[in-house]
Amino acid sequence: MSAYVIVDIEITDPARYEEYKALAAPTVVAYDGRYVVRGGEAKTMEGTWEPGRVVVLEFPSIERAKEWWASDAYQPAKALRHASANTEMILVPGV
Repeated sequence: MSAYVIVDIEITDPARYEEYKALAAPTVVAYDGRYVVRGGEAKTMEGTWEPGRVVVLEFPSIERAKEWWASDAYQPAKALRHASANTEMILVPGV
């Protein structure tokens, strides 16, 4: 069953965040993931949530998504993201 990593990102250092994007993308692909949403303007339709940059990643399974997030390959990119943005991230199973 597919799994989705859903991320709301507030970028605090745009230049460094661009470096993060370049490092992160190949790691997503290496773990059989793909970008479903990668930025763009988000419109609040109900409630009060006003996300910054929204990213949605699809992986073939919860396990594969967890492997990507914890992988040695992703750690340098993750550190760069932590230094350049505030992040809210969840992992949910598909249907």
